[in-house]
Amino acid sequence: MVKSINLYNSFDIKSQHKSSIILIGNFDGIHLGHQKLLEHAKKYKKKFSLKIGVLTFEPLPKMYFNSSIKNFRISSQEQKINILNKFKVDFIITKKFNKKFSKTKSVDFIENILKKKLKAKFIFVSNNFRFGNKREGNVKQLIKFETKNNYKIIKPKPLIKKNKIISSSLIRYYLQKGKLNKANQLLNRNWTIEGKVQKGKQLGKKIGFPTANIDIKDYVLACPGVYAVRVKIQNNSKTIKGIANLGYRPTFNGKKILLEVHLFNFSRNLYGKDLSVEFLKFIRKEKKFKNVDQLKKQIKTDLLTAKK
Repeated sequence: MVKSINLYNSFDIKSQHKSSIILIGNFDGIHLGHQKLLEHAKKYKKKFSLKIGVLTFEPLPKMYFNSSIKNFRISSQEQKINILNKFKVDFIITKKFNKKFSKTKSVDFIENILKKKLKAKFIFVSNNFRFGNKREGNVKQLIKFETKNNYKIIKPKPLIKKNKIISSSLIRYYLQKGKLNKANQLLNRNWTIEGKVQKGKQLGKKIGFPTANIDIKDYVLACPGVYAVRVKIQNNSKTIKGIANLGYRPTFNGKKILLEVHLFNFSRNLYGKDLSVEFLKFIRKEKKFKNVDQLKKQIKTDLLTAKK
């Protein structure tokens, strides 16, 4: 876990973090658009000698309001904290998004939280930011209350690449369509799933390709298929190259989505270990084979492609 960053799960923050620059949003994936926002905030930090805090929500409000949305996140909460730490954010407030909080009136959010609790000086928000009961609050309202509550709203222009606004939803779309390289470009790093290795049905082992099985929890479901990957095992900085299948294993009539990782030149037992799986290249879509022999033949081809 990250040590150097101050983490809060309520608005009761230390006095040294009050009167700061506050960035509000989900920050899912912390893509190039978010990164530009963080760099922009750093200029204010330098100019006004203030600290930077990020206010984010858990679970993501969209997932809270729609319980049928399961696979949605680009990055886990822990990944988000680690990345924000690399951007030298001073503190993070992760507010639990629940029924009580969702009913907060927008005026109360401004006066009781932004003004009284946080004493925010500069507030960075995206233009489409909505808040408060039934999403009644918006950026116009925040600006209207600026003078009264002694803060200044900063809404930087969205980052546009190739006529498209960079957003978490665009990255999800690219991942779901198998356009991994486009998603990775917008993240400015390789998309990564972190999870614990579970005991599987040993199907990979039986056909000569042992795999470490990982439950993808609520990560976005990228295009089911075969990927070239790079893996880190917990508490070990060394990376191991490999191949992964993300999908339902139709040849074995699988029903549950699973990430299966086969590591090259590796034979240790990984049960119960935490793995970080970095997706480098999309090789092919998942498909159902007539029999196991056909599947084995295809896996050998995939392995050669992944090793390249």
